[in-house]
Amino acid sequence: MSLLGEIERADAFEQAADDGVLRFITAGSVDDGKSTLIGRLLHDSRAVLDDQLAAVERASRRRGAGAIDLSLLTDGLEAEREQGITIDVAYRYFSTPRRKFIIADTPGHEQYTRNMVTAASTADAAVILVDAGKGVLPQTKRHLTLASLLGVRHILVAVNKMDAVGWDRAVFERVCEAMRRFAAPLALAELRFFPVSALRGDYVVERGEHAPWYAGPPLLEALEGLSLKDGAGDDAAARPLRFPVQLVSRPGTAGARRYAGTLASGTLAPGTEVEVLPSGSRTVVREVSMFEGPRRLATAGDAVTVTLSDELDVSRGDMLVDTRRSPRASRSLRAEICWLAQSPLDPAGRYLLKHTTRTVRARVVTVNHRLDIHTLERAVPDTIGMNDIAGVSLSLAQPIFCDPYRENRATGSFILIDEITHQTVAAGLVE
Repeated sequence: MSLLGEIERADAFEQAADDGVLRFITAGSVDDGKSTLIGRLLHDSRAVLDDQLAAVERASRRRGAGAIDLSLLTDGLEAEREQGITIDVAYRYFSTPRRKFIIADTPGHEQYTRNMVTAASTADAAVILVDAGKGVLPQTKRHLTLASLLGVRHILVAVNKMDAVGWDRAVFERVCEAMRRFAAPLALAELRFFPVSALRGDYVVERGEHAPWYAGPPLLEALEGLSLKDGAGDDAAARPLRFPVQLVSRPGTAGARRYAGTLASGTLAPGTEVEVLPSGSRTVVREVSMFEGPRRLATAGDAVTVTLSDELDVSRGDMLVDTRRSPRASRSLRAEICWLAQSPLDPAGRYLLKHTTRTVRARVVTVNHRLDIHTLERAVPDTIGMNDIAGVSLSLAQPIFCDPYRENRATGSFILIDEITHQTVAAGLVE
């Protein structure tokens, strides 16, 4: 891309319509074409610099590809390029005249499911890819189920590699019907289908000529039109105030204590009355500051420093909350977890539960059910192994201040850490 082209791209990013930045993931099974689809989105929307494109062309030649391999735009790790797979989550940023986007390309391999969970936990939408020739596979179902549990509101299914099946409408409709049947119990807010060829570019950014029977928009046009107003992770500023304290500082000897952290939800301004948990003390915010100086208003997602009107005993792990709508302080939880460790869950295991900035000891009291990834039925299992989705009851040594995940992603999620190995073994959602 020329310098003029890069300037035009920057201008487009600044002038994009104020529909909000859309965070979306690509997910699905191995070799369904996730990285190629994102490469196609970036390439055809002119979001790739000349030097990036040249590097990908060189890497494509080294791998013996006859044409440029667009998947290499996101498979950035050396191990990924050598093996031809995605291992880590690759984030990319681009814009069109209508919207700004953050894309997370997630791995399809089962052993990297934890990376998909991490990316989906902050996503507004998910593009689930299905290879038209292979159909719906177990990992496709797992990713769709996890996206649903994690509150991803918009699910767009890209039936990829349609060129390999001759753009057969019957093949497309079989995949759509299989996905609808599987997704029915999940009660998704939105489930849409798109026939695409990420390799050739048909129906990704522009319409193609090979599927005259498809009357819908290209995938990018659909992404541009998604609303962020009603999703579980959207409009966090309108939710009750939740400010987990990450750091306490006192500049100089006479200065007031300052409490630093990221505003998980709600808004914060000088004069706001807050409750401090776990003490229950109430006070008023005196000042809210960011890097550039004092602010009249901070909103969810802002990293801020807060000064209170009163000198209170506030520590890391405490939380400033809305005085009228407090979270529940709980030493016992019912939660859905995705088990991430290779070794199975040990009912007698010693775990640390990390929730916002607070870490407490936890133990698994009961395993209530395991979700069958093929049928979505729940049954009491003998064991919980890697990538299993299960309902559990937990007992905590100290309370945490949480909301149901469906009401607040930030205060409704946690991770479990093995107390001995310090390995993250599970991601959990508070019921």
